[in-house]
Amino acid sequence: MKVLALILIILIGLLQYPLWVGKGSWLKVWEVDQQVKMQHDINQKLITRNAALDAEVRDLKQGYDAIEERARSELGMIKQDEIFFHITEDNKKDRSQ
Repeated sequence: MKVLALILIILIGLLQYPLWVGKGSWLKVWEVDQQVKMQHDINQKLITRNAALDAEVRDLKQGYDAIEERARSELGMIKQDEIFFHITEDNKKDRSQ
């Protein structure tokens, strides 16, 4: 009877081995699940970035407001008959000394 119980325990152990450490084990499934979650997060960030770029492209194709904004902020351009005022802040605490 003890031998039969020992054989059954060994068989159960052999059957459990692939489940825990084999090719399709729980550990492998967990690792793949973590990789899928990470890739999903990366994809969401890229989708958001692509949507913003798409909106910017549509803006540039359809209207002049986006082009004007870029010309003003990045190139420092102004319209004809406009007066440009450049205000700088002085870093000195007290100018009287």
